[in-house]
Amino acid sequence: QENEIECLTAEIERLKNSSCLGVSPSLEGLRDENARLKYRLNFLRKSLHEERSKGVKSMININSCLQEIFGAAIQAAYPDLENPPLVVTPSQQPKFGDYQCNSAMGIAQILLKRTEQKVSPREIAEKIVQNIPANECIEKVEIAGPGFINVHLRKDFVSKQLSSLLVNGVQPPAVGKRRKVVVDFSSPNIAKEMHVGHLRSTIIGDSMCRLFEFAGYDVLRLNHLGDWGTQFGMLIAHLQDKFPDYLTVSPPIGDLQAFYKESKRRFDTEEEFKKRAYQCVVMLQSKNPDFIKAWKLICDVSRQEFQKIYDCLDIALVERGESFYQEMMKDIVQEFEDKGFVQVDDGRKIVFVPGCSVPLTIVKSDGGYTYDTSDLAALRHRLYEEKADVIIYVVDSGQSVHLQTVFAAGQMIGWYDPKVTRVAHAAFGVVLGEDKKKFKTRSGDTVRLMDLLEEGLKRAMDKLKDKERDKVLSEEELRAAQTSVAFGCIKYADLSHNRLNDYVFSFDKMLDDRGNTAAYLLYAFTRIRAIARLATIDEEALQKAVREEVVVLDHEKEWKLGKCILRFPEVLQKILDDLLLHTLCDYLYELATIFTEFYDTCYCVEKDRQTGHIVKVNMWRLLLCEATAAVMAKGFDILGIKPVQRM
Repeated sequence: QENEIECLTAEIERLKNSSCLGVSPSLEGLRDENARLKYRLNFLRKSLHEERSKGVKSMININSCLQEIFGAAIQAAYPDLENPPLVVTPSQQPKFGDYQCNSAMGIAQILLKRTEQKVSPREIAEKIVQNIPANECIEKVEIAGPGFINVHLRKDFVSKQLSSLLVNGVQPPAVGKRRKVVVDFSSPNIAKEMHVGHLRSTIIGDSMCRLFEFAGYDVLRLNHLGDWGTQFGMLIAHLQDKFPDYLTVSPPIGDLQAFYKESKRRFDTEEEFKKRAYQCVVMLQSKNPDFIKAWKLICDVSRQEFQKIYDCLDIALVERGESFYQEMMKDIVQEFEDKGFVQVDDGRKIVFVPGCSVPLTIVKSDGGYTYDTSDLAALRHRLYEEKADVIIYVVDSGQSVHLQTVFAAGQMIGWYDPKVTRVAHAAFGVVLGEDKKKFKTRSGDTVRLMDLLEEGLKRAMDKLKDKERDKVLSEEELRAAQTSVAFGCIKYADLSHNRLNDYVFSFDKMLDDRGNTAAYLLYAFTRIRAIARLATIDEEALQKAVREEVVVLDHEKEWKLGKCILRFPEVLQKILDDLLLHTLCDYLYELATIFTEFYDTCYCVEKDRQTGHIVKVNMWRLLLCEATAAVMAKGFDILGIKPVQRM
């Protein structure tokens, strides 16, 4: 690349001198040639700079590389086009190469609109191909049909990338400067048990955090607890009646859900209790120490219950509930008033946001604040104090209108520019039962999350015993397999569905070891990990092979697997853009399926048919096994799934 940069610089200088001397046969031709060379020079300089700045450890995103190459070719071929369409996708069939550039048709439409002259997309494709800069990844290109450009990758390039993966481990794609990401997820309410509705936010939010963390972002995982509000008045009043010595003796509130229901029943039926509950709210909001202690006791009992679930699912969160933002709300109201956005309606202070159907109520007629006020305070704090570059709210689809209004209000008042700061609602659908109705118990109650997890553990153990795993695994290995399968299947069943859709919760389907399930993938992973062990190849021999062996990709199944392994960075990049994690699940299932095709066709270990003794170990194929397992392990890690060595 450095040599070509020198040659191109010299050529541009020669053309410039020719122009000055007036020896060019065509001034327009000279300009085009000069532009073409400059684009190629800029492309090479940029790719060389990126190569040096990211070092050897980042995994190359082949799709991005090809977009760079074809972007440079299109700019060189059509320097006057602003933002020309750039479409590069993996080919669906091997006969069409490995990737396709489908930009020619879009450019033809733009040229037709601009010049009113029809240009053949095939002619455009030919011009693009003529301007492809020197690169290390393309073996050849072919123009097919009306103007599709089929791209064939170089085998030595793919082999080199696989070797790099094996030497350096699965590294994140280069994503530029390290940015701050705040993810708001889980967010249960104090004094209420976590139910199946909290499952999706908790699982999806954790997986998003894991992806951003792997990609090198500075991630703050926030649990926006419902830990403030009028409901605490009735809870404190009930606490005072049931445990009058709560200030000196810690109250044994065993079942907080029952405690909440009792206080709610009293609030709805006893007028005197209701009055006292309202007085308790006033005392709590005025920060009376005794009432603050009562509030903290109730919050602590809830926290302990929530933590049991987070421990089961291996979820880490920083708690920052609604109470955290109480002191900021007065300033929020003042800021909206100072900028003239507040209207008074029947004693309420409301804010109309352009393009939003429902106004925000920032002060109630009784002078109290609302969810709208606390959500605005939270948004402002995350932008100004946390200095977030990206804020993601993992909240159910039912909150879409509310959140879009809050985001629009933040833009209206000038807190952030959506072109600079990304504020997104990662919405999700509801969990349905197998009857396609909202998932509930037989008695019609919401399903407790802890009951669900315990049921998962029981069913996973039943499944393992059905397969007689208890006869070949130690007690410790069996327990590890049980938790891996139970919680892995619950997470994967959720994450493998497009989060925007509702999904049907079915233990039978999620524990099936056929098809796109965690049970199938976990089992496939343990089989891949066992191949080297069964071939009696130890870690030292494997590492020696990693350093010395070339990954041969001569067989079509080797080639197919090698390319699939290297698609991992582009899959992750797509999810960083659209926040749809089912793409990763689809990719892992595809990888496991392609691996099975490879393993059934290409012998990694060759044995004597009579004796069963190992005759030959094809090390380059073992390396493909290792690369597949490494990518699957990282995929599991991003999904929050813990594989085991034996199952």
